[in-house]
Amino acid sequence: QVQLVESGGGLVQPGGSLRLSCAASGSIFSINAMGWYRQAPGNQRELVAIVTSAGRTKFADSVKGRFTISSDNAKNTAYLQMNSLKVEDTGVYVCNVVTGEWSVYWGQGTQVTVSS
Repeated sequence: QVQLVESGGGLVQPGGSLRLSCAASGSIFSINAMGWYRQAPGNQRELVAIVTSAGRTKFADSVKGRFTISSDNAKNTAYLQMNSLKVEDTGVYVCNVVTGEWSVYWGQGTQVTVSS
C-alpha cells in the first residue's frame, strides 16, 4: 500500500506564490515519476507538471515559465513551486505517483485558491 501526503495549498492573491509538497510512503521500492494534476470546478482533471526519476520534467503550456517541479528521490517527495499565480490556477491539486512497477497512486488533493 502506498500513501501520498500533500501539503502547501491555500489562499493566495494573484501574482503570489505557493509551494506544494507530496510525500509518498509505504510499499515503494522505486518511483518512475511524480506529478501534479489539477481539477477546477466544471473542468476535467488536467496535467500540471511531472518529474521523472531521471529529472526530466513536463509542464502544461499554461504554467510554463511560472511553475517548477522538483523531487527528492531519497525522500520520495515532489515539490511544485508555483509563482505568478493567476485566478485561473485555482483548483484542487492532486499528487500522482507512478512506481517502478508502473502502479499509479493518487493523493487526496489540496485546494489552491487564487483570489483578490
